[in-house]
Amino acid sequence: MVRFILPAILLLGGATALSADTKGYQARQEAQDKIDLDKQLAGLVPGKPQACIDPIRYRESTRVGDTILYKNGRNDVMRTDTGGGCFGLRRGDAIVTNTFGSQLCRGDIVRTIDLVSSIQSGSCVFSDFTPYRKP
Repeated sequence: MVRFILPAILLLGGATALSADTKGYQARQEAQDKIDLDKQLAGLVPGKPQACIDPIRYRESTRVGDTILYKNGRNDVMRTDTGGGCFGLRRGDAIVTNTFGSQLCRGDIVRTIDLVSSIQSGSCVFSDFTPYRKP
């Protein structure tokens, strides 16, 4: 009986320690994302949020946590938060959008696809697009 109880206790203790560290990891990751986002948007002033953007104008994209930054040069950046669910954003998976029309709009579905296996790794939606420009 002791042969089975001891491993179960050790397994339970290890799982508890891992779940406690997950909260600390998430807090550290969110703090690092905020630092990275502040660095990307340094010197730029936010404007009035808008519902859609022209993807031809904003060709370059950068990901910071659950946020996607679409760039047209250094002084013209559009920020949209996805609200989570796109688990592959952080690790660099491909972004695939389902758009209805010629623009990227709030509510459009975003999917992330693993580049090696071509398997979908998550999905989320765009929020409003906030322009950040140099004053």
